Order: sequence, then structure tokens, then C-alpha cells
Amino acid sequence: MNGPGGAGLPQFGAEETARLITPAAAVDALAAALQDGPDPEGCPQRTSVAVPGGELLLMPAASAAYAGVKIAGVAPGNAARGLPRITGSYLLLDGPTLRPLALFDGAALTALRTPAVSALAVRHLAPAGRPLRLVLFGSGPQAYGHLDALLAVRELAGAVVVARDPAGARKLAAYARSLGTPARAGGPGDVAGADLVVCCTSSRAPLFDGTLVSPGATVVAVGSHEPTARETDTALVRRSAVYVESRAAALREAGDLLIPEAEGAIGPGHITGTLADLVAGRLPGGRAPGGQAPGGRAPGCPQLFKSVGMAWEDLAVAVALFQAAGANSAT
Repeated sequence: MNGPGGAGLPQFGAEETARLITPAAAVDALAAALQDGPDPEGCPQRTSVAVPGGELLLMPAASAAYAGVKIAGVAPGNAARGLPRITGSYLLLDGPTLRPLALFDGAALTALRTPAVSALAVRHLAPAGRPLRLVLFGSGPQAYGHLDALLAVRELAGAVVVARDPAGARKLAAYARSLGTPARAGGPGDVAGADLVVCCTSSRAPLFDGTLVSPGATVVAVGSHEPTARETDTALVRRSAVYVESRAAALREAGDLLIPEAEGAIGPGHITGTLADLVAGRLPGGRAPGGQAPGGRAPGCPQLFKSVGMAWEDLAVAVALFQAAGANSAT
């Protein structure tokens, strides 16, 4: 933690962000925010501005005690430059006075909170009590973060990494093995044997054939927040019980759902529930995940969690980081 000349606003870089709290602690912070914080349905919308280098995103959120805003850049051309695709900063403020409290590396915060959101959904949707077979799409920072976060909430029997870059897939598989999880590189067809499928890519088109996913599997898709981009196909969405962070956000931004709806394959009532519903155990008719879903889908259908990323999540994890830094400095 530092500021200009050793004074001023505390600043937290990527290394400090990774050191301050564990993935499990980030998951718990999100669960607590859903139980005690503002309703995600009322979270301010993400503002997006097209710029020559890509896209600028503005994501504000507030609770009684804290407020914050993330300014993020999404630069597709950065990969060719050897730079992160997502950049930015997060400013945390005191809630009552709006006095700046700390500045966080925005990409590092995103790399922590997005996998934590997925892991929170997996905690409630994926079966417990037995190791899960994972298929992980992607080999970038989010893929690494998701592997760490998933291991915080579930035991993995093995992992198959599917990526456009074969070397990247092999490298991530080696990382998984270093954590004690048997892993290899594979292909889209490996979803047929998966208990858990996680998609964290920049793909704008479906990554695999949704008819191959087994009825008891859980699928998590986090790579897109654009209405015209998706990682899962219509076949999977149509046969799945679908969970989202917020109905309003999903119906604005989730191409995974909006494209099948535009095709007439599903209706607006296809969403089964939200992340807050899962955390609170508040599902339609008291039904448990995997039971009878709206639209006539059969019991034992796949469970699909579609995330677009929301500002309340950044705030919850930033507050947890700030409080952890204070606790560490006090000791």
C-alpha cells in the first residue's frame, strides 16, 4: 500500500490485491453483500463508451458505508502488444462523505471478483460431496483466477483446458497440476464428460455444442457483457435452468440469453433465478437447483449461470480488500 511520496491516497497494486484476501474470502464478501447490501436489480447500469482503442466502461455502486467506481478499458489489440486486455482503476469512497479512501488496480480487482462471483454460483449449483470433472475454456488471467476460485469451493477430480492457443492451454494445465489437480489440454467435445464447464473467453460465438452437456452439469459463462456476443449456444440455454446476477442486467447485456430470445427459442421468463435467490435459498416454489424449471424443462436439466459483471461486486470485493489492509496494518 503506498501513495505519492509515501503519503496521500492509499494505492493497491496487483500484488497487494492478490496478497490481501484469498479467493474464498472474496466469495464470502460477495455472499455477505447479497445478504446485507443493496438489491442488485437496482445497481446502476454500466456506461460504455466506444474509443479508438476499444471500449471505456464506467461502473459506479454505493452502499450506506461505502461507494466506489471502476473505470475500465477493454482493448482487444493489447494481446498483440503483450499487454492485458482489461485495464483500469477502482476508486473506493467513504459512503456518507464520499471522501476518497483508496485506489485499486482495476484489472487486478476484476481478476479477483469475477472468479469469486462464478465460485459463489458454483457453491450453490454444482453438486457437493464428490470431486467434479472440470472443463475450462480460456487460458488468460480469468482462467487462472477461476481455477483458483473453484478450488476454494469444490474439489476437482480433474481439469481439461480448452483454448485457442495450445501452448496457453498446456501451461494452464501444468498450473492446475501444480495445485494437485490432474489436468490436460483438450477440445470442445470434452464437455460431454464434464460435471462443471466454465467459459471465460473473449469469444463472440458459442464455444461448444450444448447438446453434449450432461443433464447434471453446471455451466458458467462470464466472458461477455455484450448483447451480440455469447459463449454458449441456443441448444444449451433452451434446456437449462438459467441463473443470473440480476434479471435487469442480463436482459440488457447477456448475449447468451438475448440471442436465443431473438431467435424465438426462449421467452423473457426463461430465467429461473438470481444469484441472490441462490444465496438466500429463495427459488420459485421452494424448488432446489436442478428441479423442475420454468418453460417445461425436465428435472435434472443443466444449470447455467450467466454473468455479465456488475458494479456491486467490485464494491463488495474492494471493501473487503480495504478492510483487510486495515486489519493487517493494525497488527
